[in-house]
Amino acid sequence: MPKPKQKEAENQTGATAEAVTETVRQIPLSDLHPFEGHPFKVLDDDSMAETVESIRQVGVANPLIVRPDPDGGYEIISGHRRHHAAELAGLDSLPVIVRELDDDAAVILMVDSNLQRENILPSEKALAYKMKLEAISHQGRRTDLTSAQVAPKLSTEQIGEAEGISKDTVKRYIRLTNLIPEVLDMVDEKKISMTPAVELSYLTPEEQRSFLEAMDYAQAAPSVSQAQRMKKKSQESGCTLDDMCGIMDEVKKDDLGQVAFKTSDLQKYFPKSYTPKQMSDTILRLLEQWQRRRQRDQER
Repeated sequence: MPKPKQKEAENQTGATAEAVTETVRQIPLSDLHPFEGHPFKVLDDDSMAETVESIRQVGVANPLIVRPDPDGGYEIISGHRRHHAAELAGLDSLPVIVRELDDDAAVILMVDSNLQRENILPSEKALAYKMKLEAISHQGRRTDLTSAQVAPKLSTEQIGEAEGISKDTVKRYIRLTNLIPEVLDMVDEKKISMTPAVELSYLTPEEQRSFLEAMDYAQAAPSVSQAQRMKKKSQESGCTLDDMCGIMDEVKKDDLGQVAFKTSDLQKYFPKSYTPKQMSDTILRLLEQWQRRRQRDQER
């Protein structure tokens, strides 16, 4: 057993080695490339423009975290937006911290560092949680487990605790990764709500493509109950385009007590280019005219 002084010396050596590892280095932008499967979008939006201007004025204050790539260069773990902004700002190199990380540790650090951002899209969370779930499951996999479900359950709890959400919410986000890109984009654009989207994720890819046609036909997003009916129909016997159009034509529970018309019944009275909103506005305008004429007739 080492003596206390030996331990102290070893600790100092370890601390020195760690400090060397964390040394900030300047690396050419051309040697840095994105993390494979990086789920977070790097957009040329107003926020990016502000970052570019800041970099032009004061440079990059917060170093990127990267790891060596066996094929050459370095893979970015944290700092994809800073890297892109630096490219736009015309920089030749960036300050980075190089860490030796295996694939699973790199995924977890990449996800955790990016989840600190504001305004994260549902699709980004979905893909990030799935990647982190798989990485944690790999790290925690044991050959003596009797059920393959034990590790994933513990992993979703771990992710939820880190994000301040329940494991069920984590699972619901991960379900979104079963949506085809076109439907997932609609979730990001808030054209489809989260809860109906989770139900739609149980449809086959082909059924989801048919759903897009049904949604275009109805010119409306599905309610939770409508999405649940499509899911049930899909699991029982398959859900066809006709099935979906029929379900989408039904009055939503939230609309009970209101007068409602099927879009298909109204379309024959309007130009094909009219949206449901235009139809509704026209109908209300005609009703107002009718009411004014009726009032004039009663006053005579």
